[in-house]
Amino acid sequence: MKKNVIAGAMLGTLAVLGLAACSPASDANPSASASAAADTSAADSAALESIQWTDKDGVPALTFDTPLTVGDVATRHVADGDGAVIEAGQNVSLDYVVYSGDDASQIYSTYDAGTPEVVTMTEGQVVQDLYDQLVGQKVGTQLLYVYPDTSSETGSAVVMAVTATKAVTPLDRATGTAVTPKDGLPTVTLDDSGKPSIDFSTVDKKPSDLVSQTLIEGDGETVKDGDQITVNYTGWIWKGDQFDSSWDAGQTASFTLASGSLIDGWVKGLAGQKVGSQVLLVIPPSLAYGDQESDTIPANSTLVFVVDILAKN
Repeated sequence: MKKNVIAGAMLGTLAVLGLAACSPASDANPSASASAAADTSAADSAALESIQWTDKDGVPALTFDTPLTVGDVATRHVADGDGAVIEAGQNVSLDYVVYSGDDASQIYSTYDAGTPEVVTMTEGQVVQDLYDQLVGQKVGTQLLYVYPDTSSETGSAVVMAVTATKAVTPLDRATGTAVTPKDGLPTVTLDDSGKPSIDFSTVDKKPSDLVSQTLIEGDGETVKDGDQITVNYTGWIWKGDQFDSSWDAGQTASFTLASGSLIDGWVKGLAGQKVGSQVLLVIPPSLAYGDQESDTIPANSTLVFVVDILAKN
C-alpha cells in the first residue's frame, strides 16, 4: 500500500528534511548530531543568533542575512510554551516554515498545506537534536532547526521555524469491548502483544462492497474525515499473502484520514470509529487500487486490513 497505506508518493516533509531518523549532516552515526548540538561551534551559534523570528497572523516569519551556513545540525530555543509538558513516546504535532539559507526564500509551510507534521518522540525515530529540544518542554514551545543543505552548490543551510502545537500519548494496542463479527468474514487472531493474524480458510464468498467490522470497540474520541490518526495495522491480499505491517516494521504509522492521503477504503472504513478500536476492513478494488498494480499488490485486488486506532493526534 505504498508500504504505509499512504496513497500518494510523498513522504512526510520532516522525514525528507532530516528530522526523522538520521541527521542530514551525520550519515554514519544517528547519535552524532547529539554531540554536535552539545558542542555547537561559535560560527554556528552566531548564525543561529542572527536569525530574527517574528509572528505574522500566528505564522512565524524568519529574516536573516544570506547566504546562511552552518557546519552541522544546530538548534536554538526561541520561546517557551504554556501547554502540557511533552513526554517521551508522545506524538507531537509540529507546525513549521522552511526557508532556504541561500536566498531566504520560503520552501515549504505546514500552515499553507493546512496539516501539521506528527512526530513520535522516540529516540531513534527522530534526530536527537529535536528530541532533546522538545522532550521536557511545554506544548507551544518554539525553536529554530538549521542544518547544511548537502544538495546546495553554495553550501547554504536549510532553516526551519518549528512550533510544537499538540502532544498526544498513543495507546499501546486496541483496548475496549470485544465485538462479535458478522458471519462470513475472515477470522482474526491476536498474539500476546496484540499483533493480528488472519485465517481465510472458513470463508467462501468474497465481499463485493466495503466491509468495516469493529472487532474491539474503544471508548476514546471518534475519528472523522480530515483527522490525523496513529495506528498499527497489517494488510493482506484476499486469500493471499500479507503485503504490509506496521507491527513488523516496529513502529506505528501516523497520517491524515483523508481522500488523496489514503486509499478511499481506509477513509470510509475508519471515519466514525473511536480511538482504542480495532477494525477489520475488507476493501474492494474500486476503493483501493482498482486495475493498477501497486508494489506487490496485483491489479484488481481486494485488500484486507486489521487496524488498531491508537490516537487522534
